[in-house]
Amino acid sequence: MKTLVINPGSTSTKIAVFDGENSIYEKTIRHNAEEIKNYPKIVDQFEFRVNLILKELESNNFKMSDFSAISARGGLLHPIKSGTYRVNDDMVKDLMESRYGEHASNLGAIIAKTLSDKYGVPAFIVDPVVVDEMKPIAKYSGLKDVERKSIWHALNQKAIARLVARDLGKKYEDVNLIVAHLGGGISLAAHEKGKVIDVNNALNGDGPFAPERAGGLPIVSLLDLCFSHKYTYEEMLKNLAGYGGLVSHLGTNSAMEVEERINKGDAYAKLVYEAMAYQIAKSIGELATVFSGNVNAIVLTGGVANSKLLVDWVKERVSFIAKVLVYPGEDEIRPLALGALRVLKGEEEAKSYDRI
Repeated sequence: MKTLVINPGSTSTKIAVFDGENSIYEKTIRHNAEEIKNYPKIVDQFEFRVNLILKELESNNFKMSDFSAISARGGLLHPIKSGTYRVNDDMVKDLMESRYGEHASNLGAIIAKTLSDKYGVPAFIVDPVVVDEMKPIAKYSGLKDVERKSIWHALNQKAIARLVARDLGKKYEDVNLIVAHLGGGISLAAHEKGKVIDVNNALNGDGPFAPERAGGLPIVSLLDLCFSHKYTYEEMLKNLAGYGGLVSHLGTNSAMEVEERINKGDAYAKLVYEAMAYQIAKSIGELATVFSGNVNAIVLTGGVANSKLLVDWVKERVSFIAKVLVYPGEDEIRPLALGALRVLKGEEEAKSYDRI
């Protein structure tokens, strides 16, 4: 049972070939700015990326007829339950229209459906960023017209949470975990016995600031900036997600570069970086109240969890709540393959996506 895995990012397309549970080939196809600037919208890139994927597979002696399934990263859809979904026309239509937002992850299902239609291989997505298991009480804000939304690193968070539970000698459905995914964006989630009952919107301005995202902001100051005529609506969206956080303060989204500056005596870089750790720790503290303090473990994952400096700052503030476990990096490729494999083996039934 070979599975082709596709994970599109803003400047790259990661592909992998799995034979059962084992990865036998992985490749990151890089896209430079000159290549992608010719496409007005992200979704316009799908044929360009399809051709690059097919070329890469052919050059490594893989044929589409080799595959039992295609599994792709899911994008911005309407809120759905956790699980593996068969890619269908309704899903692709919503993504092509960017109906719920524009993001590189939207390309995953579109590329998978294109290949599926052409070669007759079933296509799936697994735990997209819009997985919604939040309790109703967690969705309320202080304005009736504004509902808190579930947009987070569901794929990596769910995979890491299951791994942590196993390492603790328990089932995922039997533990309470606070998981902090620390990447270009930061999502912090309360995993209560197999479901994420509360999580910040990691894309659209909620939670701690991150390498590329502004996080929660003082509202009146934000309104003043919005109506200052200094920025367009589109530019403000970029300020929230893309040009926010470390990028806004320090001009880089690289935690490694920030640490290098700190090591060279850059006091401002240290202050900003420690402030990010402070906000992460404060958000973890907030989530501890969701469990009334009954937390089995706090888990730090994602690329920035490789930063010992930041991890130590967070640990200092939250270790009194529960033991802190660090699983650095993110593995979105393997969970995608395993999600499709569960369907192929009859262990899970693929869910269907319907437009609303």
